[in-house]
Amino acid sequence: MAVTQQLARIPAEYLASCRQSAGESLDGNPHWDPSSADILDLDWAPTLLERICELGGLDDVHLNALRQSTAGDTAIDLGFLNTHPHAIGPFGSAPTALSAAQVARVSELLWQIDFPALLAALPTDETEAASLIGDGADRIVGGLRKYLLGHFNALREFYRDASQRHLLLVLWWD
Repeated sequence: MAVTQQLARIPAEYLASCRQSAGESLDGNPHWDPSSADILDLDWAPTLLERICELGGLDDVHLNALRQSTAGDTAIDLGFLNTHPHAIGPFGSAPTALSAAQVARVSELLWQIDFPALLAALPTDETEAASLIGDGADRIVGGLRKYLLGHFNALREFYRDASQRHLLLVLWWD
């Protein structure tokens, strides 16, 4: 089973309900089950997206927004989602989250990134581009640029929707 980056956009009330369920359950079950329509699987793209932005010379403000979009923040306590046997992210680091205000700011900054221009700065040869990117880029099947652009666009659309709906995001590796 591959471990991939997962994001869920949820109302603050849903997170509070999960926290309450975990506290009341004998085994700490938070009953975490966001709608599949509100989950995004970024596969292994986060590191590759960040690398493209670094190689393309993206400024720190936008690069940090991209990083935050896939790393989240630890300010919201999600310990109840990381308790065995109901941990939502049994692999990798503990789940993190972004508040609705953070989601709105990250969304705004993601939409300012000209990702096609960053991709255009790569060598035109896919093998050479993958070698420059590293981090397993050479194992992407179906076209490196297509994979990266697809995941970047999915990420910013996901954030825009969450921002418009005033939702927060929970991020984990599963």
